[in-house]
Amino acid sequence: MEHLKALIREVPDFPKPGINFFDITTLLKDPKGLSAVIGGLRDHYASQKIDVVLGIEARGFIFAPALAYALGVGFIPVRKPKKLPAATERIEYALEYGADALEIHRDAVEPGQSVLIVDDVLATGGTARAVTQLVENLGGKVAGLAFVLELDFLKGRDRLSGYEVHSLLKY
Repeated sequence: MEHLKALIREVPDFPKPGINFFDITTLLKDPKGLSAVIGGLRDHYASQKIDVVLGIEARGFIFAPALAYALGVGFIPVRKPKKLPAATERIEYALEYGADALEIHRDAVEPGQSVLIVDDVLATGGTARAVTQLVENLGGKVAGLAFVLELDFLKGRDRLSGYEVHSLLKY
């Protein structure tokens, strides 16, 4: 998977000075690269019991439905507040620069379901940790958390101890 790093554009000083942004749009437009990402994630989880794949808005929506399709299971979106039309479960969580919130339909996860959580990047782990709480609040079991890339130096994995975490690429 290391060859995929050549397909990811690094943008210095975005969104602010001192930040090095890893832009996956260049990976997404490459058919072999995109296929390798979905195939790599599928291969990692193919032998595990996964009932549904959950994607985190916004870039998790790129990978989670494709992975769900590849695994032959359904897809659940977790969205920013006030985007879902039916009754929702909401979680507010702290970020390094403020606070945020996410919502999921209350009937999205059935008690006991094995849920794979997918997002593009594991950074500080705050968003992913909040989503594990949403899944568990609805009675689901977190089967694992999958990321295309992980920023090791931010130690987000530490906030997810007790869960299986898989990242295709590490920086």
